[in-house]
This record gives sequence, structure tokens and C-alpha cells, in this order.
Amino acid sequence: MTSLLRSLPGTSPLVLDSPHSGTRYPADFNFSCELAGLRRAEDTHVEKLYDFVPELGVAWIEAYFPRSYLDANRNTTEIDTSLFDEAWPDPVETDPVILSKVRLGKGLIWRMTDDGIAIYDRPLSVAEVRERIERCWVPYHAAVGAAIDAAHARHGYSIHLNCHSMPAVASSHATEFPGEAHADFVIGNRDESTASGLLSRQICEHLAGLGYSVSYNHPYKGVELVRRHSDPARQRHSIQLEINRKLYMDEQTLEITEGFALLQTSLRSLVVMLLQTDPRVL
Repeated sequence: MTSLLRSLPGTSPLVLDSPHSGTRYPADFNFSCELAGLRRAEDTHVEKLYDFVPELGVAWIEAYFPRSYLDANRNTTEIDTSLFDEAWPDPVETDPVILSKVRLGKGLIWRMTDDGIAIYDRPLSVAEVRERIERCWVPYHAAVGAAIDAAHARHGYSIHLNCHSMPAVASSHATEFPGEAHADFVIGNRDESTASGLLSRQICEHLAGLGYSVSYNHPYKGVELVRRHSDPARQRHSIQLEINRKLYMDEQTLEITEGFALLQTSLRSLVVMLLQTDPRVL
């Protein structure tokens, strides 16, 4: 079976992952909507923006599968039970805040595109969703967890950046703030529960110093990957980093624009800064 993720080891305290940039659509993904609607949901080219990190000793994990097939940044309990023609037998999330995303059609298995178009014209089976979890979610989280464990064991602390991109303007079913114009960057740590506030604000200040607009914990606070793999009290810091796609690509054609090179230079400076930062002494 073809691997559905890429995992490169590192030697530094820093771990980066990209769960939503995958473009390999599995043969069993029998969607009924237009492919273009699913492509717009990808964190397009994020893996290219960070292609320099392995040479700096930074661990890198990326999903090859698309987020609309399975969203690795959701818990396995974030199940939209309306997708099935039978009862889902495993635990289901009950937190109303988390369920708000499920109601938008953006649970572990997406029901709707960002534009509110139904992805399937048939019910899904419990067996096929469980298979997606075993093939995609389980190995992805295992790879991220192992990389963070290794970084922490080597250095006594770890810094995990969960890497994403976002549209310039939120679409109707993407967030709870449809139509909101996004900043250049959004830095999220679930209200400072997944990473040191000092470390997170240092990232904000570094990017702002480069001339970018930066938002902190709005409208994206961070989701399952930073929640599951963080423990700031034990110096395991996880931060979600969202980049506005207008900085580096055409959102209609998905083509890279001339802004890509400057943005990549800025991201490299951020990574170098973090490699020189020990959160234990902030």
C-alpha cells in the first residue's frame, strides 16, 4: 500500500507538521461534488513553503491524503453521524464548542465543502470510515507524537508548529466567522493551553516585525494536533500557525505567485529564531 504520509526525522527541538496539504486522492474516495471544491480546501503548497526545514535539522511530517477525505486535525470522536446509514458504534464528541464544527460539515470525515456543497450522494459505512482512521489518522498522529517525543528526549523541551494556510476571506462553511477577512498570520495555542504565552507572543512579534499583520487565537485557536501533542508544564509546546494564501498563491488557479519567495524567506527566519529559543528561560 502506498504511504499516505511523509515523515522526516530531525536533530533539533523543533517539529513541524502539515496535516492539510495532501493532494493524493485515494481510489476509494467516491465523492460526488466537483474536485475543484475539494482542492480549494487543501492547504495548497504549504509543504513547499517549508521545504527548507529538514536541512536545518527540523523534523517534518506531512499528510499526502486530502483533509476532505479525513481531517487529521480532528479527534476520532468528531464524527458526523448523519453521514451513515447505520449507527456509529464508537464514542462521539459531546462538547458543544467542538460540535459546532461538526455541524458545519467539518468533522473527522467532511460532509460539506467550504462552500456548503455536499461531498457525498450516498451514505458512508462504518467499515470504510474505520479503515480511513486506521490508514490515515492513526499513523499520522503516531508520527507526530514520535517526532515530538524524540525532540523532547534530546533537548529537554520541544516546540511543535502545526502548519496551515487559510483563505484571504473565510468562506461560508469554513469557520464560525464567514466573510471575515483574515490577517496575514494567525497564531493559535488554544488560549495558551498548548504552549507558553511568552513563546507564542514571541512568534507574533517576530512576524509583526517583518511587516505582517498577525492575529492571536482568532479566528483559529488550534485544534486536535496541538491539543493532543502538547504539555507546556513539561516543556512540550504546540502552536498552530495559519498563513494567508493571498501572500503566496492565486486562490482561484492555485498557482504560486511571486510573493512565495519572500514569504519563504520570512518563514525561514522564524524557524531559525525558534531554533535559537529555549522556552525554559523565557
